[in-house]
Amino acid sequence: MKVHFIAIGGSAMHNLAIALVKKGYQITGSDDEIFEPSKSRLKKYDILPATEGWNPDKITNELDAVILGMHARSDNPELLKANELGLKIFSYPQFLYEQSKNKKRVVIGGSHGKTTITSMILHVMNFCQKDCDYMVGAQLEGFEVMVKITEDAPVMILEGDEYLTSPLDRRPKFHLYKPDIALISGIAWDHINVFPTFENYINQFRQFANLISPKGTLIYCNNDENVRKIGSNARKDINTLSYSIPEYVIENGITWILFRDKKFALKVFGEHNLLNLEGARLICNELGIADKDFYTAIQSFAGASRRLELVAQNETTTVFKDFAHSPSKLIATTNAVKKQFPERKLVACIELHTFSSLSSNFLSHYKGCLDNADIAKIYFNPHTIALKKLPPITKDQVKDAFGNSGAEVYTDSQKLLSDLHGIDWKNKNLLMMSSGNFDGMDLNDLGKKVTAPV
Repeated sequence: MKVHFIAIGGSAMHNLAIALVKKGYQITGSDDEIFEPSKSRLKKYDILPATEGWNPDKITNELDAVILGMHARSDNPELLKANELGLKIFSYPQFLYEQSKNKKRVVIGGSHGKTTITSMILHVMNFCQKDCDYMVGAQLEGFEVMVKITEDAPVMILEGDEYLTSPLDRRPKFHLYKPDIALISGIAWDHINVFPTFENYINQFRQFANLISPKGTLIYCNNDENVRKIGSNARKDINTLSYSIPEYVIENGITWILFRDKKFALKVFGEHNLLNLEGARLICNELGIADKDFYTAIQSFAGASRRLELVAQNETTTVFKDFAHSPSKLIATTNAVKKQFPERKLVACIELHTFSSLSSNFLSHYKGCLDNADIAKIYFNPHTIALKKLPPITKDQVKDAFGNSGAEVYTDSQKLLSDLHGIDWKNKNLLMMSSGNFDGMDLNDLGKKVTAPV
């Protein structure tokens, strides 16, 4: 098979390209810009484009398929040439479905937790030596790539994103996978540029549940009211299983699961992660893994990349980074760190970076989100707002929206960094939350300096 990737440099796209190289496909690709780590990884597999930019000459009748990335526009010259030649053009999720339609498909959906739940399942499957194909949205310890596609694996585990499929297909990605086993972790309004009302957003998850194959299974979080309604009103020809927070204790900064008079120490913590763990356990049950084996395996799970990830620590201070950006994620993450380390003060920093978080009509949803932090710092870059073609917002607007009189709002990342360096970090933890990167701030270097001996 000869396959060409339009926008090969994306996080998901370059991982799929590598997965297909491993399967024996001949891969070419193009992109107008490719950053690390995509660049080095594509080069390692000898599929890095020689030059950046779009080149219609790469599109020929010899191609068996073209895969279109979300980054490409509908007027992309390579896409226009592919249409002209009548080539098969797939979106990323369409191609994943084509590769998995003869397998059992497990799809994990939800506004939050889907990457962690998918990662937990893959960790346990790997630990128990159960073969599966997969697609997950974060780099995992012990896994070279975020996508694996083979001929032989009987199951494919898919992280189900509700965002749009491609510039040409306005359906949510997870509507294309037609799951045999589906999970919904939670629903909190996001992507307001695509789903203008909360009801419209919820409806995408209702449709997702309706796309489960007959005699399939829906696993859902009972703690979320909107998810519970979808689960309790699911089609009668599918099985439903709900989950809640399992029994646990926290001792000396370690969370232990209690199961049948036994205790299992975890590397992750927070009630949101315990909910994620329960959802993962029920899916693993459906795939033939017993509870005892699941709990044994999950003890060594250290988390997905950038999901409440440990950056640095010493005896009195721990630094975490997290992908959190929506109100529900901010609350869950700050509460988790505060509960895990009740004797320490928490310094919580959030970068407003997404379209939703930088929209003046959405800001009010952040009210109270940082109330569990002892010191709250909020950063946004006015240039990012301009690039997203949104109306400007002010520091006062942001502070009023969060409703935290002690919070400090920044538009200069270097000033934020300087203020963080000026804190006495004894008996304090630092939590850096963003779907961006605080304008290139080196969080590993920050962590080293925060935890360095005085």
